[in-house]
Amino acid sequence: MKYLIFGTGDYYERYKDWFAKEDIAALLDNSPQKQNTKIDGIRVMAPEDGVKLSFDCIVVLSFYVKDMKRQLKALGVEQDRIFHFYDLYKLPGIKSQVDTIRYFGEAREMVEREAENKVLLLSQDLTLGGPAIALLHVARVLQKKGYQTVYASMLDGPLREKLSGYGIPVIVDRRLQIGTMEETSWSDNFSVILCNTINFYVFLSQRNINIPVIWWLHDSLFFYDGVDKDLLRSIDRTNLHIVSVGPVPQRAMRIFLPSLPIGRLLYGVEDNCQMTERAPRSREKTVFAVIGYIEARKGQDILIEAIGKLPAAIRRRAVFYLVGQDTSLMAQEIRKQIQDIPEVILTGVVGRTQIDNLLSQTDMLICPSREDPMPTVAAEAMMHSVPCLLSDAVGTAEYIHNRKDGMLFPSEDVCALSGQIEWCISHTDLLADMGRAARKIYEAVFSMEAMEREVLKIMETAVNCSDINPLMHYPDGVETKACTEMRISMQHKEDENG
Repeated sequence: MKYLIFGTGDYYERYKDWFAKEDIAALLDNSPQKQNTKIDGIRVMAPEDGVKLSFDCIVVLSFYVKDMKRQLKALGVEQDRIFHFYDLYKLPGIKSQVDTIRYFGEAREMVEREAENKVLLLSQDLTLGGPAIALLHVARVLQKKGYQTVYASMLDGPLREKLSGYGIPVIVDRRLQIGTMEETSWSDNFSVILCNTINFYVFLSQRNINIPVIWWLHDSLFFYDGVDKDLLRSIDRTNLHIVSVGPVPQRAMRIFLPSLPIGRLLYGVEDNCQMTERAPRSREKTVFAVIGYIEARKGQDILIEAIGKLPAAIRRRAVFYLVGQDTSLMAQEIRKQIQDIPEVILTGVVGRTQIDNLLSQTDMLICPSREDPMPTVAAEAMMHSVPCLLSDAVGTAEYIHNRKDGMLFPSEDVCALSGQIEWCISHTDLLADMGRAARKIYEAVFSMEAMEREVLKIMETAVNCSDINPLMHYPDGVETKACTEMRISMQHKEDENG
């Protein structure tokens, strides 16, 4: 099998070891800086040149699969020769490349141990990203309540050290990306399985329906581009409990499964803010912060355009920190655009301590995203009593009341965003009260205590109910109190959200 690999960024690094080097004809990338170079000893070519080579299929290792597939089709590549990393299970020979399972801590003993309160938590990776950290918090809640928890992932990473520090066993099994639950025999001996993100749709496509599964969705519609929609629709919903971090993942899944009942489970953010009251402002300039990977989905380009529309005298009274991975093509473009806008500062990636320090000095966090399910950084800002200026495509916007505990603007409306920024600069005396109100949202909705209540309620439902679909089935025909509360709660939330 001869492959062309399209994409040489983060997802190439994640999956490159799944392919023998001798089977890769070339790497494809749209960046002129990478073309005609070598990565891992493999030549990098422009897509229009690479497709002229002899190959069996092209594997897209990027979440921008829709645009990249369109580009390949325009170059004459047939649809059935284009695959995404979600499709790896379809490729012959791939499974033999990833047959290693690694156990850390007491993971192997936990897998083999017979117990009624064993919970398996499945993560798409062990990075320090939002979904993986959220699942870590769930693991700690369950651990505290006496559940025997094992955290498993398809990819290793720095979070494993944190899990080990908390005494939580870890399994790294790369086959989780391409294998089904039926094929993952070590998962058979658990009471409940909680899997994180849409990445596990292949895993759930063939499963033991006697084991309750909680599927926690964090993904916006963007992340469904490479999903096999027919396989997704075929998943058996018996004993399957689906929850979402907010309205954005809920709407995305409903495009493909319109009648699917989906509950809510928001993440919790640990309260590491030592200030009970922010010090009065003594800064001459209003400080805005934008924190996140610089890419089209996050909308930093919208913000730069909005800043450019501010009157010069107003703009000089502010400073804008753009924090996050800044080597993307969009980041390079933004770097050029801000050469004449000294008020915008690109910091690159910074550590946890630096982010907390920045938030302690920030007047307003901005999330200008084109789509963003429920960014952790917004909750972290509110924890620090920093109000948020959000596009209405950000899931957190559902909890914000404009100019009371935060601010809102229509997604991609540059003029509206510019107007809201100007209002902030002209009304700095009101931002502290807005921040105090934002802190109350954190405490009520995004605190660890709020998450713990919801996690335990959902766990009780999963253990005691065979299904939470509208046509429910109960042990011995009796609906438990937990099932009743969950069904009524879900129905209320459905009604509230249309």
